[in-house]
Amino acid sequence: MQLTVLGCYGPYPKAGAACSGYLLQMEGTNLLLDCGNGVLSRLQEWIAFHTLDAVILSHLHADHISDLMIMRYGLEMAFNEGLRKEPLPLFAPGEPESEYARLPYKHAYEVVNLGELQKVTIGPFSVITGFGVHAVPSLAVRIESSRGILTYSGDTEYNDSLLEMAKGADLFLCEANYLNEDIELGLPNHLSSAQAARAASAAGVKRLILTHHHPERDLQLALAEAEKYFPGAELAREGARYSIGII
Repeated sequence: MQLTVLGCYGPYPKAGAACSGYLLQMEGTNLLLDCGNGVLSRLQEWIAFHTLDAVILSHLHADHISDLMIMRYGLEMAFNEGLRKEPLPLFAPGEPESEYARLPYKHAYEVVNLGELQKVTIGPFSVITGFGVHAVPSLAVRIESSRGILTYSGDTEYNDSLLEMAKGADLFLCEANYLNEDIELGLPNHLSSAQAARAASAAGVKRLILTHHHPERDLQLALAEAEKYFPGAELAREGARYSIGII
């Protein structure tokens, strides 16, 4: 499996960057995890967007879904030109209902309500969803294949379900929007880099990639806090590619 970071900032990108979006590839299958602003342009540096096999959304906040509202126009054109024969499967939590209702568009997407503790198969990937703690329903995603295991936290506070989802993963792509000082101030809905590292250590993951960077915070401070609990923790970098498991 190969993971490409298309965007890794939230709730908005720094100049020249993009919000959450990650391309997972194996055996000719192209799976997109989240599609925030700036992701569609970055995606096209690697593949033609109409060759996507599926999209999974962790939750329905704009920094994770906004480029879907643009990609749908391209997909409709691809459908009309015969480049796609079927709508693109789009798996997403069903709430907030108002946001979920905005997702369908002509032939662009086949929208599937994806909840907690569900399992779906997409090509060589077995996708298992878990519970997140966020301002809206949010999913952690565990993706298993014959080559390895990836866990993506989505946006969430620290919780026991996250540890179970990450258990033994070859790569843990985990949000770390906060520093410890933010947690001490009681800020909700996200993990600090230290909490992400503690979760990675407790779950016995092989590799930790910190993501969902806050555009106004010092990322080296975040990395230093994480390394206290998980030596070798890394910061997600846009355009970086990571090999997962057996290649």
